[in-house]
Amino acid sequence: MIPPARPVIGEAEIEAAVRVLRSGMVVQGPEVKGFEEDFSTLVDGRHCVAVNSGTSALHLALMAMGVGPGDEVIVPSFSFAASANVVRLVGAEPVFADIEAGSFCLDPDAVAAAITPRTVAIMPVHLYGHPAAMDRIMALAQRHGLAVLEDACQAHGAALNGTPVGAFGVAGTFSFYPTKNMHSLEGGMITTADAEFARTLRLLRNQGMEQRYANEIVGANVRLTDVAAAIGREQFKQLPEWTEQRRANAKFLDSRITALVTPPVADNAKHVYHQYTVRVPGGARDAVQQALTAKGIGNAVYYPTPIHRLKPFLTEDGKVKDWHLPETEKAAAEVLSLPIFPQLTPAQLERIADAANSVAGLL
Repeated sequence: MIPPARPVIGEAEIEAAVRVLRSGMVVQGPEVKGFEEDFSTLVDGRHCVAVNSGTSALHLALMAMGVGPGDEVIVPSFSFAASANVVRLVGAEPVFADIEAGSFCLDPDAVAAAITPRTVAIMPVHLYGHPAAMDRIMALAQRHGLAVLEDACQAHGAALNGTPVGAFGVAGTFSFYPTKNMHSLEGGMITTADAEFARTLRLLRNQGMEQRYANEIVGANVRLTDVAAAIGREQFKQLPEWTEQRRANAKFLDSRITALVTPPVADNAKHVYHQYTVRVPGGARDAVQQALTAKGIGNAVYYPTPIHRLKPFLTEDGKVKDWHLPETEKAAAEVLSLPIFPQLTPAQLERIADAANSVAGLL
Protein backbone atom coordinates (compact mmCIF):
# COMPACT_ATOMS: atom_id res chain seq x y z
CA MET A 1 0.00 0.00 0.00
CA ILE A 2 1.30 3.44 -0.97
CA PRO A 3 0.06 5.69 1.86
CA PRO A 4 -1.69 8.98 1.08
CA ALA A 5 1.00 10.81 3.09
CA ARG A 6 4.24 9.89 4.80
CA PRO A 7 5.65 12.14 7.54
CA VAL A 8 9.45 12.28 7.67
CA ILE A 9 11.39 11.97 10.91
CA GLY A 10 15.03 11.44 10.03
CA GLU A 11 18.24 11.15 12.01
CA ALA A 12 18.80 14.90 11.82
CA GLU A 13 15.45 15.56 13.51
CA ILE A 14 16.10 12.93 16.17
CA GLU A 15 19.56 14.31 16.91
CA ALA A 16 18.18 17.86 17.13
CA ALA A 17 15.51 16.77 19.62
CA VAL A 18 18.04 14.89 21.77
CA ARG A 19 20.43 17.85 21.70
CA VAL A 20 17.73 20.17 23.05
CA LEU A 21 16.64 17.68 25.72
CA ARG A 22 20.22 17.42 26.93
CA SER A 23 20.59 21.21 26.99
CA GLY A 24 17.81 21.62 29.56
CA MET A 25 16.40 24.65 27.67
CA VAL A 26 13.25 23.04 26.34
CA VAL A 27 10.59 25.79 26.24
CA GLN A 28 10.68 29.24 24.61
CA GLY A 29 14.44 29.20 24.29
CA PRO A 30 17.02 29.76 21.54
CA GLU A 31 15.63 27.14 19.18
CA VAL A 32 12.25 28.88 19.04
CA LYS A 33 13.93 32.21 18.26
CA GLY A 34 16.10 30.53 15.63
CA PHE A 35 13.10 28.84 14.04
CA GLU A 36 11.27 32.17 13.83
CA GLU A 37 14.29 33.79 12.19
CA ASP A 38 14.67 30.90 9.74
CA PHE A 39 11.01 30.95 8.75
CA SER A 40 11.09 34.71 8.20
CA THR A 41 13.17 34.11 5.08
CA LEU A 42 10.20 32.28 3.54
CA VAL A 43 7.79 35.22 3.97
CA ASP A 44 9.76 38.20 2.70
CA GLY A 45 11.38 38.95 6.06
CA ARG A 46 8.16 39.34 8.04
CA HIS A 47 8.14 39.01 11.82
CA CYS A 48 7.41 35.42 12.83
CA VAL A 49 5.86 34.21 16.09
CA ALA A 50 5.93 30.47 16.81
CA VAL A 51 3.05 28.79 18.65
CA ASN A 52 1.95 25.25 19.42
CA SER A 53 -0.37 24.63 16.43
CA GLY A 54 -1.82 26.11 13.27
CA THR A 55 -5.16 26.48 15.02
CA SER A 56 -3.53 28.46 17.82
CA ALA A 57 -1.88 30.63 15.17
CA LEU A 58 -5.26 31.50 13.66
CA HIS A 59 -6.86 32.01 17.09
CA LEU A 60 -4.15 34.34 18.38
CA ALA A 61 -4.07 36.32 15.14
CA LEU A 62 -7.81 37.02 15.42
CA MET A 63 -7.36 37.98 19.08
CA ALA A 64 -4.53 40.37 18.22
CA MET A 65 -6.70 41.88 15.45
CA GLY A 66 -9.39 42.60 18.04
CA VAL A 67 -12.04 40.49 16.31
CA GLY A 68 -14.87 39.64 18.71
CA PRO A 69 -18.60 39.54 19.43
CA GLY A 70 -20.75 41.25 16.81
CA ASP A 71 -18.10 40.88 14.10
CA GLU A 72 -18.26 38.75 10.96
CA VAL A 73 -15.32 37.07 9.23
CA ILE A 74 -15.69 35.75 5.69
CA VAL A 75 -14.26 32.23 5.34
CA PRO A 76 -14.58 29.32 2.91
CA SER A 77 -16.76 26.41 3.94
CA PHE A 78 -14.57 24.09 1.89
CA SER A 79 -11.74 23.80 4.41
CA PHE A 80 -10.82 22.11 7.67
CA ALA A 81 -13.17 23.06 10.52
CA ALA A 82 -10.44 25.05 12.31
CA SER A 83 -10.88 27.85 9.76
CA ALA A 84 -14.34 28.59 11.18
CA ASN A 85 -13.82 27.26 14.72
CA VAL A 86 -11.36 30.03 15.54
CA VAL A 87 -13.85 32.69 14.46
CA ARG A 88 -16.37 31.30 16.92
CA LEU A 89 -13.71 31.00 19.62
CA VAL A 90 -13.25 34.79 19.65
CA GLY A 91 -17.02 35.30 19.74
CA ALA A 92 -17.41 36.38 16.12
CA GLU A 93 -19.49 34.76 13.39
CA PRO A 94 -18.10 33.00 10.30
CA VAL A 95 -19.79 33.95 7.04
CA PHE A 96 -19.25 31.32 4.38
CA ALA A 97 -18.39 32.32 0.82
CA ASP A 98 -18.02 30.04 -2.18
CA ILE A 99 -14.78 28.85 -3.79
CA GLU A 100 -13.31 28.97 -7.28
CA ALA A 101 -13.67 25.68 -9.15
CA GLY A 102 -10.01 25.51 -10.18
CA SER A 103 -8.05 26.56 -7.12
CA PHE A 104 -10.54 25.37 -4.45
CA CYS A 105 -9.85 28.73 -2.75
CA LEU A 106 -12.16 31.65 -1.93
CA ASP A 107 -13.85 33.23 -4.96
CA PRO A 108 -13.33 37.02 -4.71
CA ASP A 109 -16.73 37.65 -6.33
CA ALA A 110 -18.42 35.48 -3.69
CA VAL A 111 -16.49 37.33 -0.99
CA ALA A 112 -17.70 40.67 -2.34
CA ALA A 113 -21.28 39.45 -2.22
CA ALA A 114 -20.87 38.29 1.40
CA ILE A 115 -19.68 41.61 2.83
CA THR A 116 -22.06 43.25 5.30
CA PRO A 117 -21.74 46.23 7.68
CA ARG A 118 -20.56 43.74 10.36
CA THR A 119 -17.73 42.29 8.25
CA VAL A 120 -14.30 43.06 9.72
CA ALA A 121 -12.03 40.51 8.07
CA ILE A 122 -11.53 38.02 5.23
CA MET A 123 -9.80 34.72 5.87
CA PRO A 124 -8.65 33.13 2.59
CA VAL A 125 -7.39 29.55 2.88
CA HIS A 126 -4.58 28.56 0.52
CA LEU A 127 -6.07 25.11 0.19
CA TYR A 128 -4.02 22.06 -0.81
CA GLY A 129 -0.99 24.35 -1.33
CA HIS A 130 -2.52 26.54 -4.06
CA PRO A 131 -2.52 30.29 -3.31
CA ALA A 132 -5.86 32.05 -3.17
CA ALA A 133 -6.49 34.98 -5.53
CA MET A 134 -4.76 37.38 -3.16
CA ASP A 135 -4.36 40.20 -5.67
CA ARG A 136 -8.15 40.50 -6.00
CA ILE A 137 -8.86 39.73 -2.34
CA MET A 138 -6.43 42.38 -1.09
CA ALA A 139 -7.91 44.96 -3.47
CA LEU A 140 -11.38 44.08 -2.24
CA ALA A 141 -10.30 44.32 1.41
CA GLN A 142 -8.71 47.70 0.82
CA ARG A 143 -11.85 49.08 -0.82
CA HIS A 144 -13.99 48.03 2.14
CA GLY A 145 -11.49 48.68 4.95
CA LEU A 146 -11.24 45.01 5.95
CA ALA A 147 -8.37 43.07 7.50
CA VAL A 148 -7.03 39.95 5.78
CA LEU A 149 -5.84 36.93 7.75
CA GLU A 150 -4.23 34.26 5.56
CA ASP A 151 -4.70 30.62 6.47
CA ALA A 152 -1.55 29.24 4.85
CA CYS A 153 -1.46 26.12 7.01
CA GLN A 154 -1.21 23.90 3.91
CA ALA A 155 0.89 26.18 1.74
CA HIS A 156 4.48 26.57 2.96
CA GLY A 157 6.36 28.27 0.11
CA ALA A 158 3.37 28.85 -2.19
CA ALA A 159 3.28 32.21 -3.97
CA LEU A 160 1.26 34.42 -6.28
CA ASN A 161 2.91 36.84 -8.70
CA GLY A 162 6.17 36.27 -6.82
CA THR A 163 4.81 37.18 -3.38
CA PRO A 164 4.83 34.30 -0.90
CA VAL A 165 1.67 33.38 0.95
CA GLY A 166 1.80 34.69 4.49
CA ALA A 167 3.16 38.02 3.20
CA PHE A 168 -0.08 39.57 1.92
CA GLY A 169 -2.43 40.20 4.84
CA VAL A 170 -2.26 41.69 8.30
CA ALA A 171 -1.10 38.23 9.34
CA GLY A 172 -0.50 34.81 7.89
CA THR A 173 -0.61 31.46 9.66
CA PHE A 174 1.15 28.13 9.08
CA SER A 175 0.84 24.66 10.56
CA PHE A 176 3.61 22.18 11.31
CA TYR A 177 1.44 19.11 11.83
CA PRO A 178 3.24 15.86 10.83
CA THR A 179 1.51 15.48 7.45
CA LYS A 180 2.19 19.06 6.30
CA ASN A 181 4.91 19.87 3.74
CA MET A 182 7.21 20.38 6.71
CA HIS A 183 6.54 19.72 10.39
CA SER A 184 7.75 20.12 13.95
CA LEU A 185 5.72 17.16 15.24
CA GLU A 186 3.13 19.80 16.11
CA GLY A 187 3.34 23.57 15.91
CA GLY A 188 2.36 26.75 14.13
CA MET A 189 3.70 30.12 13.00
CA ILE A 190 2.16 33.57 12.66
CA THR A 191 3.70 36.05 10.22
CA THR A 192 3.17 39.81 10.13
CA ALA A 193 4.84 42.95 8.81
CA ASP A 194 3.80 44.93 11.91
CA ALA A 195 6.31 44.86 14.76
CA GLU A 196 3.77 45.98 17.37
CA PHE A 197 1.30 43.34 16.19
CA ALA A 198 4.07 40.74 16.54
CA ARG A 199 4.75 41.90 20.09
CA THR A 200 1.07 41.54 20.95
CA LEU A 201 1.16 37.99 19.59
CA ARG A 202 4.16 37.18 21.76
CA LEU A 203 2.30 38.48 24.80
CA LEU A 204 -0.81 36.48 23.92
CA ARG A 205 1.10 33.21 23.55
CA ASN A 206 2.79 33.59 26.94
CA GLN A 207 0.06 34.47 29.45
CA GLY A 208 0.17 38.13 28.44
CA MET A 209 3.70 38.74 29.69
CA GLU A 210 7.08 39.50 28.19
CA GLN A 211 8.82 39.70 31.56
CA ARG A 212 7.98 37.04 34.12
CA TYR A 213 5.08 38.03 36.39
CA ALA A 214 4.74 41.39 34.59
CA ASN A 215 1.50 40.55 32.82
CA GLU A 216 0.43 43.30 30.41
CA ILE A 217 -2.69 41.75 28.86
CA VAL A 218 -4.82 38.62 29.26
CA GLY A 219 -3.09 35.85 27.36
CA ALA A 220 -2.90 32.10 26.99
CA ASN A 221 -0.24 29.41 27.06
CA VAL A 222 0.31 28.32 23.46
CA ARG A 223 4.10 28.37 23.38
CA LEU A 224 6.12 26.14 21.09
CA THR A 225 8.68 23.90 22.77
CA ASP A 226 12.35 24.10 21.82
CA VAL A 227 12.25 20.39 20.97
CA ALA A 228 9.56 21.06 18.37
CA ALA A 229 11.37 24.14 17.11
CA ALA A 230 14.63 22.23 16.66
CA ILE A 231 12.81 19.59 14.62
CA GLY A 232 11.12 22.34 12.61
CA ARG A 233 14.47 23.94 11.82
CA GLU A 234 15.82 20.67 10.43
CA GLN A 235 12.66 20.24 8.35
CA PHE A 236 12.89 23.82 7.12
CA LYS A 237 16.35 23.13 5.69
CA GLN A 238 14.84 20.41 3.52
CA LEU A 239 11.67 22.26 2.53
CA PRO A 240 12.97 23.73 -0.77
CA GLU A 241 14.07 20.32 -2.04
CA TRP A 242 10.87 18.65 -0.87
CA THR A 243 8.76 21.37 -2.49
CA GLU A 244 10.42 20.95 -5.86
CA GLN A 245 10.01 17.18 -5.62
CA ARG A 246 6.29 17.58 -4.87
CA ARG A 247 5.98 19.85 -7.90
CA ALA A 248 7.89 17.39 -10.07
CA ASN A 249 5.67 14.54 -8.87
CA ALA A 250 2.59 16.60 -9.71
CA LYS A 251 3.95 17.39 -13.16
CA PHE A 252 4.45 13.68 -13.82
CA LEU A 253 0.94 12.78 -12.65
CA ASP A 254 -0.53 15.66 -14.68
CA SER A 255 1.12 14.25 -17.78
CA ARG A 256 0.00 10.68 -17.20
CA ILE A 257 -3.47 10.78 -15.63
CA THR A 258 -6.22 11.04 -18.23
CA ALA A 259 -9.23 9.41 -16.58
CA LEU A 260 -9.61 11.94 -13.76
CA VAL A 261 -9.60 15.75 -13.68
CA THR A 262 -6.13 16.79 -12.55
CA PRO A 263 -5.67 20.00 -10.48
CA PRO A 264 -5.23 23.17 -12.56
CA VAL A 265 -2.85 25.93 -11.50
CA ALA A 266 -3.79 29.60 -11.84
CA ASP A 267 -1.62 31.96 -13.87
CA ASN A 268 1.39 33.28 -11.92
CA ALA A 269 0.66 30.89 -9.04
CA LYS A 270 3.20 28.61 -7.40
CA HIS A 271 1.39 25.50 -6.18
CA VAL A 272 3.28 23.51 -3.53
CA TYR A 273 0.96 20.48 -3.57
CA HIS A 274 0.29 19.74 0.05
CA GLN A 275 -2.33 17.56 -1.59
CA TYR A 276 -2.64 16.39 -5.19
CA THR A 277 -6.40 16.65 -5.48
CA VAL A 278 -8.25 15.34 -8.52
CA ARG A 279 -11.95 15.49 -9.31
CA VAL A 280 -14.08 12.40 -9.89
CA PRO A 281 -17.19 13.55 -11.75
CA GLY A 282 -20.50 11.81 -12.14
CA GLY A 283 -21.02 10.59 -8.59
CA ALA A 284 -18.39 7.86 -8.97
CA ARG A 285 -15.98 8.95 -6.25
CA ASP A 286 -16.80 6.21 -3.74
CA ALA A 287 -16.38 3.52 -6.39
CA VAL A 288 -13.09 5.07 -7.56
CA GLN A 289 -11.84 5.26 -3.97
CA GLN A 290 -12.56 1.59 -3.43
CA ALA A 291 -10.89 0.63 -6.71
CA LEU A 292 -7.74 2.62 -5.91
CA THR A 293 -7.54 1.19 -2.40
CA ALA A 294 -7.88 -2.31 -3.79
CA LYS A 295 -4.89 -1.59 -6.03
CA GLY A 296 -2.81 -0.45 -3.05
CA ILE A 297 -3.04 3.27 -3.74
CA GLY A 298 -3.75 5.25 -0.57
CA ASN A 299 -6.13 8.16 -0.97
CA ALA A 300 -8.29 10.50 1.08
CA VAL A 301 -11.13 12.99 0.76
CA TYR A 302 -10.46 16.52 2.03
CA TYR A 303 -13.22 17.47 2.81
CA PRO A 304 -16.35 15.31 2.44
CA THR A 305 -18.53 17.59 4.59
CA PRO A 306 -18.27 21.36 4.12
CA ILE A 307 -17.99 23.29 7.36
CA HIS A 308 -21.44 24.88 7.01
CA ARG A 309 -22.96 21.37 7.21
CA LEU A 310 -21.13 20.43 10.42
CA LYS A 311 -23.19 20.36 13.63
CA PRO A 312 -21.68 23.47 15.31
CA PHE A 313 -22.66 25.63 12.32
CA LEU A 314 -26.24 24.50 11.84
CA THR A 315 -29.26 26.52 12.94
CA GLU A 316 -30.60 26.11 16.47
CA ASP A 317 -33.12 23.57 15.19
CA GLY A 318 -30.39 21.53 13.49
CA LYS A 319 -30.88 22.66 9.90
CA VAL A 320 -28.34 23.83 7.31
CA LYS A 321 -28.45 27.58 6.83
CA ASP A 322 -29.36 28.89 3.41
CA TRP A 323 -25.85 29.58 2.10
CA HIS A 324 -25.30 29.82 -1.67
CA LEU A 325 -22.23 27.59 -2.13
CA PRO A 326 -22.64 25.55 -5.34
CA GLU A 327 -18.90 25.11 -6.06
CA THR A 328 -18.30 24.13 -2.44
CA GLU A 329 -20.99 21.44 -2.59
CA LYS A 330 -19.69 20.16 -5.92
CA ALA A 331 -16.09 19.98 -4.71
CA ALA A 332 -17.10 18.12 -1.54
CA ALA A 333 -18.78 15.49 -3.71
CA GLU A 334 -15.95 15.13 -6.26
CA VAL A 335 -12.51 15.67 -4.70
CA LEU A 336 -10.05 12.86 -4.07
CA SER A 337 -6.43 13.31 -3.02
CA LEU A 338 -3.73 10.96 -4.28
CA PRO A 339 -0.22 10.43 -2.85
CA ILE A 340 2.17 13.27 -3.72
CA PHE A 341 4.78 13.21 -0.92
CA PRO A 342 8.38 13.80 -2.02
CA GLN A 343 9.67 10.34 -1.05
CA LEU A 344 7.62 8.61 -3.77
CA THR A 345 9.76 6.58 -6.16
CA PRO A 346 9.36 6.67 -9.96
CA ALA A 347 7.89 3.18 -9.82
CA GLN A 348 5.32 4.27 -7.24
CA LEU A 349 4.36 7.30 -9.33
CA GLU A 350 3.82 4.96 -12.28
CA ARG A 351 1.60 2.77 -10.13
CA ILE A 352 -0.45 5.77 -9.01
CA ALA A 353 -0.97 7.02 -12.56
CA ASP A 354 -1.79 3.56 -13.93
CA ALA A 355 -4.28 2.91 -11.12
CA ALA A 356 -5.92 6.31 -11.66
CA ASN A 357 -6.36 5.59 -15.36
CA SER A 358 -7.67 2.08 -14.71
CA VAL A 359 -10.86 3.50 -13.15
CA ALA A 360 -12.04 5.05 -16.43
CA GLY A 361 -14.73 2.39 -16.77
CA LEU A 362 -16.30 3.46 -13.49
CA LEU A 363 -16.97 7.02 -14.65
